[in-house]
Amino acid sequence: MNPGKVSPKVTSGRSAGSNLHRKLAQSIGNQILSGVYAPGAILPNEADWCRIYGASRTTVREAVKTLTAKGLLKSRTKIGSRVEPRENWNILDRDVLAWHMASMNPQEFFASVQEVRKILEPEIAALAALNRTPQQLRAITEAFEDMRKARPGRSSVVPDVRFHLALLAAANNVLLSPFGIMIEAALTNMFEFTSTHNAEPDMFIPKHEGILKAVARGNANAARKAALSLLTDTDQTIAQVPIKARKARKAKS
Repeated sequence: MNPGKVSPKVTSGRSAGSNLHRKLAQSIGNQILSGVYAPGAILPNEADWCRIYGASRTTVREAVKTLTAKGLLKSRTKIGSRVEPRENWNILDRDVLAWHMASMNPQEFFASVQEVRKILEPEIAALAALNRTPQQLRAITEAFEDMRKARPGRSSVVPDVRFHLALLAAANNVLLSPFGIMIEAALTNMFEFTSTHNAEPDMFIPKHEGILKAVARGNANAARKAALSLLTDTDQTIAQVPIKARKARKAKS
């Protein structure tokens, strides 16, 4: 595939400043995550990138450095930049995760998110019940109250994500902290979908309240069960909606 046909031209100029290399890194990163450049592929050389994007050599080099730091590329003298194996990609990097989400169809993305949530969230809730401080419990409670006050739909997404991030913080496990990026990005995308395609958008409020009450009581087992119950309901909502949503999008196009 000719990357010149899929890559937008990066326009130079003072207004763009240091953002040029980020835009270039995003464009190349999107192509890697979407499979245009598969693991093991050799990318176009520096001169080719300059021609394709209308960018300077400095911009191209900075973009390649950015992608290398994220684990997507490895550069070798006389060989060029090669796409690294998927297991080397830093999927918890905010940019890489965003590119990954953009490259997946909604059904595949939501299924992957739910698998990860089922591994993490019940135990996060259990740890929060055991380890939370009064201040952390207050943060969880405030997020829940904001969820309850919000109008059904997109306005509930931000406090919903805050609720889950507050639970993660209350687990007080430093090794779980990096998952905050994934939770914030992935759940924001998922909740925007479920909150606008659910016939009963308020149905999740009692489920969140169950988690909150269990954490407040310090009951780890109850918190774990409440989190699993919430995830089960989310599975059911996702299973009912995607086909209709895709048909609706096609009808409008």
